[in-house]
Amino acid sequence: MSFRLRAATPTDLEHLYEMAKLTGGGFTNLPADRDALSAKLERARNAFARKGDTLGDDQFVLVLENTEDGHVRGTCQLFTQVGQQWPFYSYRLNTLTQHSQLLSRTVRAELLSLVTDLEGASEVGGLFLHPGERAGGLGLLLARSRYLFIAMHRPRFADRVLAELRGIIDDRGGSPFWDGVAGRFFGMTFQEADSFNALNGNQFIADLMPKHPVYVAMLDEEAKKVIGLPHPTGRAAMRMLEQEGFAYEGYVDIFDGGPTMMARTDMVASVRSAMAGRVTATDAADGERALVACGELDTFRCCYGMRSPGEDGEVAIDVATARTLDVVAGDEVWSVAR
Repeated sequence: MSFRLRAATPTDLEHLYEMAKLTGGGFTNLPADRDALSAKLERARNAFARKGDTLGDDQFVLVLENTEDGHVRGTCQLFTQVGQQWPFYSYRLNTLTQHSQLLSRTVRAELLSLVTDLEGASEVGGLFLHPGERAGGLGLLLARSRYLFIAMHRPRFADRVLAELRGIIDDRGGSPFWDGVAGRFFGMTFQEADSFNALNGNQFIADLMPKHPVYVAMLDEEAKKVIGLPHPTGRAAMRMLEQEGFAYEGYVDIFDGGPTMMARTDMVASVRSAMAGRVTATDAADGERALVACGELDTFRCCYGMRSPGEDGEVAIDVATARTLDVVAGDEVWSVAR
């Protein structure tokens, strides 16, 4: 089978809705609500159509398409600046050290502070791959295609980029972190709060959440032990992010306590290593495996393929890649080693 990433369109609504029903909760960027998904696709259409190569408040949605039957089997998203429509809240885990000379004792307490430190950063998120396709490296294709998109449209993205990983969700679909922290103030279950946030934004957090730091020692054990841990299904994603240069810097999600990974945009491995080249041949028989992309904004396409770099920015690609991306000799492609 042949798969490629492409820009999402409003006609992808039902595909996204069917995948959203499979996420299992805690997946704010892909709510199982047609109206919310339709609004997301409309916002993406406006982002793809926006003129001018400048940083704005854009959201791009990409979908993974099987080119043989046209079925959409995955999706991912990019946000150029978080915190523009409403504040982007995180908990920052830090340490308060206090010393008593009288007792000759030093006490260190971990605190969770509600912050908006990450406002203005870009975000890669919303990655979901259909359970029936979780083989053959398609998850890696979904993830890294976003970095090629950033490299190809670099002025539209901020100097920092973040990725939020879903936190620990129990067998009931609840969150030990939510139950131990925010749930005590809101009178809502995690699923209720997560659904409300996905549809309406998190302004209600600003309205009701206490602004004083939370002492971790005062939380129950179930809440404490999941702070900064990804959901078991997200461990591979965390490793991929680390390989790209992302790091956990103590920021966690206010709902489920999952880790927020951070990187300097220009230091992300796939952004830094991406290279542009003019296609000289589309029948290369050998070369190195790579992610290859072409197009601009709403014509963006990306797939696995083979490249053979030449001189002066030239590159040869194989027949299958040329067919999947619909490129010919003379076109420009971007690529990064697989």
